Amino acid sequence: MMTAEFSCIRGRFAPSPSGPLHFGSLVAAVGSYLHAKSQAGQWLVRIEDIDTPRTVPGADSDILRTLEQFGLHWDDSVVWQSQRIDLYQHYFEQFQQQQRLYGCQCNRARIAALGGIYDAHCRTLQLSSGQDGPLAWRLHAVDVATDFTDLFAGPQRIPATLAVEDYIIKRRDGLFAYQWVVVIDDFEQHISEVIRGADLLQMTPRQQALCRVFGAPVPVYGHLPLAVTAPGHKLSKQNHATDIRRFAPAQSLTAALLFLGQPVPPDATRLPVAELLQFALAHWQNALVPEQGEIQIDSFN
Repeated sequence: MMTAEFSCIRGRFAPSPSGPLHFGSLVAAVGSYLHAKSQAGQWLVRIEDIDTPRTVPGADSDILRTLEQFGLHWDDSVVWQSQRIDLYQHYFEQFQQQQRLYGCQCNRARIAALGGIYDAHCRTLQLSSGQDGPLAWRLHAVDVATDFTDLFAGPQRIPATLAVEDYIIKRRDGLFAYQWVVVIDDFEQHISEVIRGADLLQMTPRQQALCRVFGAPVPVYGHLPLAVTAPGHKLSKQNHATDIRRFAPAQSLTAALLFLGQPVPPDATRLPVAELLQFALAHWQNALVPEQGEIQIDSFN
């Protein structure tokens, strides 16, 4: 297990290949890129295709080409989660041996009836995949702090019922859960800062706690506002948000910078993307990023 501190600034953008990049994806990519690069750090790209039923063939290649069109070039080899199953299994078996995991046979209907928060019903049942399976596997959550400071939104407090829930790390169908693999990926890639959308803010205490269990340094977390078409309705691939390639790159990049509260030069939409990105790097300011969780937009959807 890793115990070293971060030796350099490393950020990342981690899209799921369930469709093309949309404006909300671009905001996350631009925000994570500018924050890392403005500190002379590195920026990585990871394809989060662990949820294979949602993966669209060819979407990963489209995403990478789109990033290149915006001048968002990564500093290390692209990582695909689907190629790291043995790594996730290795840590899974370690945690099993350390008795940090337990099998769970509760279905979604039971948990929904509880209000959506799991009550650790199976923690003491000592279920076995051979006798009681198929099972989901949950992490016995311990030492989870409910407070943290967000890089952009400031002090945060997550309800203990959510933060300290024994969440699933391996699903009943045998697929590893996002909550498990993302932390492993981040410390294996020495990610020092996680800049992402505000829809993932509530997961932060869980992921910070898991970092500590692994003996890994905890990244800085910063959450960017979500682009929404109406309150609570974010742009997403599942909602068939418009492919960002349908718009002029300079227009989209300018809109993303303004969305993030950053200054743009005169006639920004007429500049070459590379020049606009250089301006953005030179003028990036954390304090200007809006603190609200979502911002409604009228275009790019």
